[in-house]
Amino acid sequence: MIRLFCLYAITLLAATACFAQQEIQLYSGPIPNAKETPDEEIRRADYVASKVSRPTLSVFLPPNGKANGTAVIICPGGGYGVLVMKREGHDVAEAFTKMGISAFVLKYRLPSDKTMIDKSIGPLQDAQQAIKTVRQRAAAWKVDPQKIGIMGFSAGGHLAATAGTHFAKSLIDNPANTSLRPDFMILVYPVISLSERMGHSATRTNLLGTAASPELIKQYSNEAQVTTNTPPTFLTHAGDDTVVPIANSLVFYEALHKQGIPADLHLYSKGEHGYLKTPAFEEWFGRCLHWLRQIEITP
Repeated sequence: MIRLFCLYAITLLAATACFAQQEIQLYSGPIPNAKETPDEEIRRADYVASKVSRPTLSVFLPPNGKANGTAVIICPGGGYGVLVMKREGHDVAEAFTKMGISAFVLKYRLPSDKTMIDKSIGPLQDAQQAIKTVRQRAAAWKVDPQKIGIMGFSAGGHLAATAGTHFAKSLIDNPANTSLRPDFMILVYPVISLSERMGHSATRTNLLGTAASPELIKQYSNEAQVTTNTPPTFLTHAGDDTVVPIANSLVFYEALHKQGIPADLHLYSKGEHGYLKTPAFEEWFGRCLHWLRQIEITP
């Protein structure tokens, strides 16, 4: 009986090893651009977080010997007002580990004048710090430092796209001058533009406030920030998305194409915002994995 129990325990551990998770503080010292305020973070039963002021990185590693060197930092969505940590974070991270890809879910700070000196740069600081952390600890996590990408959903897609178009200027302490450029981007029904024409108003207001200048709005409208050094990008969106118009993905793809950046754009007639029923996860995620192989990020 004892032997059978041991065999069962070993089997169970092996089956769940790829889901092992460690949540670490994103900054080892003081959080930049932060005011001294109490931690008022709220986590609902469905693991949607709000009032986030203490950023963390949750580490999901493939089973021993299964890592292929690729890593992705995942930014959950929520309009910069909440973070959908499970469905647009941990669940996706677990799916990546099954394919040998290391995944890191970023619980980034939500913009707030109460907790930040300049709320417009807070989330980007956290994305840059996440890229720096994974790149600097690549050997320990069995990651290829030249195969570190960033992924985002909805407003998390805006953050990912911002990290992929604003990496030339470091907003964090980076004495070793570690590259803050992601090697690829995966953007799922992303907010790209903060313009009145196609932007998501709540995302714009939460990040920039109600009186943002045209210059600041353009700065964070990422279709206007694409250069020849912008990373290869995978985009997916649904035509019936009434929350974040499909035009966001279209204009970003056009900007990437104009600069000669390798990009895939996968559109679905149905899916609304969130892909809750269709397309199936296996459908769009499978296309994403195919694209990663196509650009030789994964074997």
